[in-house]
Amino acid sequence: MAIAWIMGMIVYRRLLISQPALRDIFRFAVSVLLCGDLLMPPFLRCAVPCMAALLILNLPSNGRGQSPIILKIWPDSTIGDFGDFPAERVRGADEAPTPDAKWITNVTVPTISVHRPAPEMNTGVCVLIFPGGGYWNLAIDKEGEEVAARMSGYGITSVVVKYRVPRRPGQPERLPAPLPLLDAQRAISLVRSRAEEWEVDASKIGVMGFSAGGHLAVMSAIQFDQRGYEAIDEIDKVSCRPDFAVPIYTGYILESPGSGQLAEYIRFSDTTPPMFIVHADDDDEPGAQPEQSQALYVALREADVSAELHIYAKGGHGFGVRELDLPVSRWPERFVEWLHQQEILSRPNLKH
Repeated sequence: MAIAWIMGMIVYRRLLISQPALRDIFRFAVSVLLCGDLLMPPFLRCAVPCMAALLILNLPSNGRGQSPIILKIWPDSTIGDFGDFPAERVRGADEAPTPDAKWITNVTVPTISVHRPAPEMNTGVCVLIFPGGGYWNLAIDKEGEEVAARMSGYGITSVVVKYRVPRRPGQPERLPAPLPLLDAQRAISLVRSRAEEWEVDASKIGVMGFSAGGHLAVMSAIQFDQRGYEAIDEIDKVSCRPDFAVPIYTGYILESPGSGQLAEYIRFSDTTPPMFIVHADDDDEPGAQPEQSQALYVALREADVSAELHIYAKGGHGFGVRELDLPVSRWPERFVEWLHQQEILSRPNLKH
């Protein structure tokens, strides 16, 4: 009996992160079992949670009954790269920036991983997700796959972008690495070129990023009018302008931390897409403190670009979409509501 309930807790943890649409169903099933505990035969009390665990743990993470679609961003050789790097790998526990994420590095073949929602939930909205890692690594699970699973639960097609890291030789840490922007521009065009196939509205494709990935989302939203590379095929003739941008605890917005001055390469125009910005007030990550998001919001407002800013009292840096028992964990719901207010999402699904 104890093993059955332990399996149930494992299931609930998975639902908490990746299957919010099924979470309430699981809670209801557990409450029924508890209420009927005295009347239910012992073998059923044990069998029901075990069966539920086995069924839910074998559900695909994207909720469609199929694995994510994985595609290379570039058709042949990767544009603009240089330097020699060992094979792509996951950092070991002794060298990982934090212990709560799967950190990958040495990415030389950038890819996209497409997570499609269940057909009956599909809203036609799509978001490309840029994990963070200071342009040195990628928190591919916490700020990539888990975010995709959460967004898919809202009926949003989610595309995790594995862009090139680490920085190449001679690229200073105080400046954003240039190659990820090339990957982002190409990825947006690639997704838009497959919009009909993936049942996505080509006019409702946005970008979302975390930490350095948040900065990459901002750069994608302001540098779409001129690609950082020469067009190589028909895909590059498709627009790489995102229809909205969502920077989460972003960095690299200020010329230097604490300066209050926007970085000189950040400029807005009347074609800059709307932005939804999230940060925690107690974020003490150097170069990614809440002043970065505050400055971004003020600059957008002065440029008459639609923006919404949420700064939560607690959350620190790197909260992703995980449950923290804090208000900051509700930012995905606020984001979906914002999409609806922007008339990007017609029927928000907020059942959790």
